[in-house]
Amino acid sequence: MEPGGDGPRFATGGFTQHVGPLAGEHRRDDADEVVYVVGGGGRVELGGQRHELRPGTALFVSRGTPWSAEGDARGVSVLVHDPEPASGHAVLDLTATDRGSATAGREFVLGATPDTGCTSVTQFIGSIPPGRAPDHFHTYDEVIYVLEGDGVLEIAGEQAPLRPGTCVHLPARLVHCLANTGDSELRVLGVFRPAGSPAEAYYPDGTLAVVPEG
Repeated sequence: MEPGGDGPRFATGGFTQHVGPLAGEHRRDDADEVVYVVGGGGRVELGGQRHELRPGTALFVSRGTPWSAEGDARGVSVLVHDPEPASGHAVLDLTATDRGSATAGREFVLGATPDTGCTSVTQFIGSIPPGRAPDHFHTYDEVIYVLEGDGVLEIAGEQAPLRPGTCVHLPARLVHCLANTGDSELRVLGVFRPAGSPAEAYYPDGTLAVVPEG
């Protein structure tokens, strides 16, 4: 889970995560793809239309759909293997999307979801304020990429540092905590399956974690 340069990150049973330039011709006949632009800029051609690429742009491309990009945009791509039936594509501006609320003051912005045609996964940006939330688990399988900030991942009493570029795989039902040890937001990109709400979490005893009011 250490940060690194461009290249593959995780290849789990359900995901392959890759970080790097987006320029070129693309088509995957064996996987859906969700992409988030982390730097640079350019244009993408998808479904016969051209769209601007800039940090905060998210893409969903169903398997078998060709797309191409030009410019120096860099992104985090997650291939979704053995996806649910889907068709089409979506280009989303996550900088213009309202935030939802999760536990311990955490907030999220949704990217590719079933509502945008992406039936297999949910893509989101999570914002974690300074501090530590209670240990919890999710019922989904998740890959995470740290966008900004510093923190630690805690699992079974052990800690590992989090910083920009760190990648994490969290299998379903693994009890964990992402703690923000800095003085500003810790921002992470997450993709998980099956699709659902990033706010859904459970304490180690199996009780539902409650989203704070207000």
